[in-house]
Amino acid sequence: MNDAVIVEKDGPVRILTLNRPESMNAFDDDLHHGLPAALRALSDDRDARAVVLTGSGRAFSAGGNIDDFEVFSSDLEARRRSLRIGRQLFEDLINVHLPVVAAVNGPAVGLGATIVTACDYVLMSDKAFLADPHVQVALVAGDGGAVTWPLHVGLLRAKPYLLTGDRVPAEVAVQIGLATRVVPHDELLTEALAVAHRIAALPAQAVQDTKMVLNQHLRQSAVSVLGYGLAAESQSHDTADYRAVPEQFRARSK
Repeated sequence: MNDAVIVEKDGPVRILTLNRPESMNAFDDDLHHGLPAALRALSDDRDARAVVLTGSGRAFSAGGNIDDFEVFSSDLEARRRSLRIGRQLFEDLINVHLPVVAAVNGPAVGLGATIVTACDYVLMSDKAFLADPHVQVALVAGDGGAVTWPLHVGLLRAKPYLLTGDRVPAEVAVQIGLATRVVPHDELLTEALAVAHRIAALPAQAVQDTKMVLNQHLRQSAVSVLGYGLAAESQSHDTADYRAVPEQFRARSK
């Protein structure tokens, strides 16, 4: 396991921290491999009963890595590999047997928002927001948001956000069903740990299998939607709009 995900123990609770603060925890290769590895390692952790997932620094996760755009537009095998890894990450998250409490400490964007909405209990800092701006960077929102958002909020509520990439402030995320509660920023991790410990104290088999039964809705949706979504997202990499994105980012940074 690499240092992209820090794993800490707090009694029966495992704290997983995305650890790329300099890039706002955007998903580079290390994070793409580190988070699934950390989740799979929990299968052998017989003392673990619940998980808290959070980000280091000022963001939960900025999602995709802009440095990959030019690679994926010209290298089909690199693109296909990335999409396979992305699918595995989503499936590992919804299939981990332990309840996962998301402590959303800052912006959760793109893949970051998908990860949040695949968790079981979502606490958001009052400084955080969700957004899935795939369309703003000429990509189909195919890596999991199209699976989770409609199940949580309904199709007509999901479409305006996924078709525009607009931000969802923490309070609105709770109102529409993308998050459980808003917590003062300085109290976020403390509250997330309290929730995780409360769940961890309950009978393990009952909690874990209840989660797995409930997540059958996500698995069924993933079977019908995820493959199609990733194939459509792959096609996005061939468009002129997508190839223009890195230069647009460079122009903004200047």
